[in-house]
Amino acid sequence: MKNDPKLIGERIKSLRENSGLTQSNLANYLQVDQSLVSMIEKGKRTLTAEMLDKLAALFGLEVSTLLDLEAPVKPLSFALRASEIKEGDLEAISAINRIALNSKFMTKLLAGEHTDG
Repeated sequence: MKNDPKLIGERIKSLRENSGLTQSNLANYLQVDQSLVSMIEKGKRTLTAEMLDKLAALFGLEVSTLLDLEAPVKPLSFALRASEIKEGDLEAISAINRIALNSKFMTKLLAGEHTDG
């Protein structure tokens, strides 16, 4: 049940909604049709590895956390002051989140903590 497409789709929908994003925002960011995002959220289609990586970075999560439905989700939060969110904005958020995740990983590594991924 760990990688159930329907449950993963629900998690993605929840993360999207909590971030104030629309399916169209995600579709533009992933460079896919909005109907594919809808099908993914309903569990009717699965994500490619590239889409998983991009979504995890956008929401400030490790890919393993995005897929492990039992793992607590603590996405990095962001504030964006714009009347319209564009693909470039999401790319910038994703890049910043990747830096934050890498920094968090390096801090744990330097402290001698065990890291899972």
